[in-house]
Amino acid sequence: MNKFEQSQPKLDADEGWVVQVYGSNRRLLCVLEPSHGWIFLAGCCVGLLLSVIWINAARYSSPVEAPTTPTEAPALQVD
Repeated sequence: MNKFEQSQPKLDADEGWVVQVYGSNRRLLCVLEPSHGWIFLAGCCVGLLLSVIWINAARYSSPVEAPTTPTEAPALQVD
């Protein structure tokens, strides 16, 4: 093996992705990994499911009845 035939690093297709966010002073602010994306997607799905269930439950529930007010005033009781 001569010096021009050095082995190239092999890229593994199963590695996934990583997003690194840097500030203006080149300091690492945060790192987003694939698990963060899956958790966000799962949270969006659960939120959508809960909102659909809540809307359907509100649509088919009985309306809240207001308390009835008496038409005649009660008689005054004097002791």
